[in-house]
Amino acid sequence: MGAPAKFLFDTDFAAPDRAREKGASAAEIAQKVAEAEARAYQDGFAAGQREAKAESDRRVALAMEEINISIRGIASGIGNIETKMETEAVDVAVAVARKLCADLVAAEPLGEIMGLVKDCFSHLVATPHLVVRINDALYDSAREKIERLAKQSGFEGRLVILAEPEIATGDCRIEWADGGVVLERNAIAAKIDDMVGRYIASRKGN
Repeated sequence: MGAPAKFLFDTDFAAPDRAREKGASAAEIAQKVAEAEARAYQDGFAAGQREAKAESDRRVALAMEEINISIRGIASGIGNIETKMETEAVDVAVAVARKLCADLVAAEPLGEIMGLVKDCFSHLVATPHLVVRINDALYDSAREKIERLAKQSGFEGRLVILAEPEIATGDCRIEWADGGVVLERNAIAAKIDDMVGRYIASRKGN
């Protein structure tokens, strides 16, 4: 057995054991840095996605609101257009009717007059006295036709046909003891205008 070594009191027991405290290698440090960077990237990417989705949702909501406003405006505009088109259509129809009426009166000025006279004769056969007032320019052509129609209808009363220049061509007035009837195109046109005006006003109010 060898001789024991002498203790020289040159060992510092408080000093760390350098053999036990082996430092991390460069590869380990690089791996930890990479892992930290990956976690930071993932966290940042997720946060960015959430922010982008929130912004996208906000933009979609704004776009939908703008679309709804536009649709309401278009619907209102369509309603106004429809009302305007309907008003114009009615105006055109009335204008066409007036033109046709004027053309018919010009072509057959006695047409409506004879129709009204015939209707009166059929209902007033026993009337003792009947007066027909017409435009003076139509008197000669109307007198013979009215007298012939009275005979054909069996009217036996006194028939008086008067020419009056103030009565418009195509108009007439028929009078008997307790009544009368008037054919006046201007009055009819005024009534039509009133009816059309009230109809259009009611449509605009809806």
